[in-house]
Order: sequence, then structure tokens, then C-alpha cells
Amino acid sequence: MAAVSDPQAAKTIQLTLKELMKTLKKCEGGRKVSETGLEVVNTQHKEVETEGVLSVASQGKLLKSYQQAVGEAEKEEEELRRALDKIYQIRTLRNEMRLAARASGNKENIRRAAHMKMLANSAQTIPLWVGQEGEQPPQLCGAVQADQNYVASTGDMVAALVKGPEDENWILAEVVTFSNSTGKYDVDDIDEEQKDRHTLSKRKVIPLPTMRANPETSPMALYEKGTTVMAIYPQTTCFYKGVIKDQPGSPSDDYEVLFEDPSYADGYSPPLAVAQRYIIQVVEKKKGK
Repeated sequence: MAAVSDPQAAKTIQLTLKELMKTLKKCEGGRKVSETGLEVVNTQHKEVETEGVLSVASQGKLLKSYQQAVGEAEKEEEELRRALDKIYQIRTLRNEMRLAARASGNKENIRRAAHMKMLANSAQTIPLWVGQEGEQPPQLCGAVQADQNYVASTGDMVAALVKGPEDENWILAEVVTFSNSTGKYDVDDIDEEQKDRHTLSKRKVIPLPTMRANPETSPMALYEKGTTVMAIYPQTTCFYKGVIKDQPGSPSDDYEVLFEDPSYADGYSPPLAVAQRYIIQVVEKKKGK
């Protein structure tokens, strides 16, 4: 069953989409201007190389061209950031519509294969963090952990430690509410076949990344090779212990994880792809807990 849409929210989304299209056209125009500026700089460099001497006049021309190219690139960046803001607004509105539909009792029934695909798409489409020069990645960007006082919002994806038939297991869940008075979360098992709700203390809930880290610009926000982690085993909604074999090579790539598996001679599975969103730090159990 499809989610019931709030007419006002749907209208706002349509208006924001129109604004996004206008902004993207400006981005394209800015990109073309920037490319022209870079071509001018490259042409002047070739002229200097041909002459074999960097004259005062050539220095002045190059400096002016560089300053102009930088200014054009900054304008292009501003438009791109405006476009990203519009995309985030649309994502937020769509999520609010989904939560409102769920609160009204309109739950979607999705086949397992389709549900697994949706979870994979969700991980690939969370925002890529794009910071300013010298800016450090914020909490919940890639491997950057949330602050101790951080509280996940309704609808956020989390790892939740719940009681199983034999032992406690970390599962993928969605936040329903958080009570400031009790310090506990209500979370729903994301597995459509379970549909269980759990009330858990904060220490049994770990917020998942809300942004992807770019390996090219923010390598410090990635788990290092050889790090022991908890990661969702492909085609499941449960977290299992494993070791990072390789980091993502690009923003769209996944980690390669070796999962602990006694059925293999060396005790580990072959490398399996896991998205940034579905990896958390290993949480060691305390004695007596």
C-alpha cells in the first residue's frame, strides 16, 4: 500500500523541485563559464612555455586570469550548494510524509527482495558530506561517531541491541520516539517480517551515519583497513562482527568486509561489500551486563 500524501507537503515538494531545476541550470551555466576561464589560464601557460620566459606582463595576465577563474569557481560552488540544500529539503519533506503516513496507521507491505533493494538504495543516496576547505567532518559522517549526548530523531536509522532466542543481537531499526524522562528509545525492527517494537536504553542504540564520507577529501572519516567493526551482512538486517579489508575508493564505493565465519578455514568469509551507512564500531559487552 502506498503512503498517503499530505497535499500541502506534496505541493511544497513540487515547488522545491522546480526551484531545484532552475538552480541546476545555473550550475550548468556556471560550469561552462568556469571551463572557459580554465582554458584561458591553460592557453596563457602554453604561451609562457613557448616563450621560455615569464615576463612581468605575463605574470600580470596570469594573475588576473587566476583570480577570475577562482571567482568563477566560487560562484559555481555556491550554486551547487544551493542545489544540495534543495535536495536535502525534498528528502526531509518526503521522510516527514512517510512518518505521518505511518503514524496514521498506513503501513507499507513490501516484498523482502524489494525491501533489501530499498535499504541498499537508502545507503547509497544519503548525502555526501561536502565541507569547506579545512573543515572537519561532523558527527555521523562516515566513521565519525555521534556525541555522547546526541539523540536520534524520529525516522532515523539505528543499530539496536535486542534480545534474541538465545542471545542479544544488533539489528537494523528505525527510531519511533525518544523519552527524555526515561532516557529510552522506542524503535521498530526494520525487517518487514518481524515488525517488532522494542523499548531500549540509550546504550543499546547506536545512530547510523547520516552522511557519506568522501575518501578523496575526508579519508579521516573512514574506518582504517584492519579495523574490527560490526557490519550488516548482505541481504540481512543484522549486524555481525568483521574486519575492514579495504576502504571505499570513491564516494559511491562500499567497504570490503571480512566477516567472522567458522565455516571457512581462516575463520573469515570472502570479502563482501557493505555500505558506509551500515557499519558501526564494535561494542564490547561489559561483564555482568
